[in-house]
Amino acid sequence: MAKGMILAAGQGTRVRPLTKGLPKPMVPILGKPVMEYLIEHLASYGVKEIMVNVAYHHRKIEEYFGDGHRWGVQIGYAYEGIRDHGEILPRPMGSAGGMRRIQDFSGFFDETTLVLCGDALIDLDIGAALHEHRTKGAIASVVALNVPEDQVQNYGVVVASQDGHIQSFQEKPAPAEAKSTLASTGIYIFEPEVLERVPPNTVFDIGSELFPLLVEQQLPFFVQKRFFNWIDIGRVGDYWSVLQRVLRGEVAQMNMPGREIRPGIWVGLNTSVDWDSVVIDGPVYIGSSVRIEPGCTIIGPTWIGHGSHLRKGAKVVRSILFEYTRLGADMTFNEMIVSPHYCVSRCGNTMYPGDESGDLRWGDARG
Repeated sequence: MAKGMILAAGQGTRVRPLTKGLPKPMVPILGKPVMEYLIEHLASYGVKEIMVNVAYHHRKIEEYFGDGHRWGVQIGYAYEGIRDHGEILPRPMGSAGGMRRIQDFSGFFDETTLVLCGDALIDLDIGAALHEHRTKGAIASVVALNVPEDQVQNYGVVVASQDGHIQSFQEKPAPAEAKSTLASTGIYIFEPEVLERVPPNTVFDIGSELFPLLVEQQLPFFVQKRFFNWIDIGRVGDYWSVLQRVLRGEVAQMNMPGREIRPGIWVGLNTSVDWDSVVIDGPVYIGSSVRIEPGCTIIGPTWIGHGSHLRKGAKVVRSILFEYTRLGADMTFNEMIVSPHYCVSRCGNTMYPGDESGDLRWGDARG
């Protein structure tokens, strides 16, 4: 079949504060880390040997996924870091450099390998993508998706001939200058010999360094145009939008946990809700051990993580509450992501508890 490589060493700076203390692949969607959906997807296509490169907060990933047996796969980890004055510090090697390091260590990539970023949701037909890659005799393939012309500046754009041979790349071009609307999705298929072109022990990136090299050497390097869901969590606003879509049921194979007790309202175990004195307009998920006091209003799509507490008269509109978040009485949280330690609007404006400038009160439901 093929082997798998999940790129999970990045810092996730553009989605702070969601990644404060949490690596980006562990950001939750419907209570499950993004990367878990990827592993389930790979397993369903028979990709059972998966390497993951890690750096920042690597233990969070390793402790959650372990050796992979819960998903019927084998997972290995390659830590990227250095020793500096007696301390171990994360130091990512770049997407290509990290793969070359694994290859030099053990020769793991000895067959076709599917490379995925650990922070996007996909429902790609992996079997069809591998078939096309092999039929064309490609040394490397980039899976791309057509995006609207006015959005090309958000992506790396692939320029290819009629038969799919890649000729060049444009990094986030202005719409007027874009030579194509094919956006690279960060999903690649590599043959082992690709990695021979990556210099050893060097920080080296797939998109900006390895791919121009493959074009320059005129190797069999192809783009695949596919139709599939590719949901990238690049910024905080993207995370908010993804959750809205998922809660509305617009993303296939994303099933709401808990029990549907009323149309569009799902609850976990051990919830304390005064149903007669609250207004709940779905889709809404209320996690286990959540307490909702009288007079609260919840307008969906909204996710309320387990152990949270909404004080009397609190109002939550199209928002995400991470676990153990307590909202103050009569507070209104509109289109926000709220955790016990921060609150961030869908535009990325962040507040912290006790901020003198803000008039919102919230905190940790455990204390």
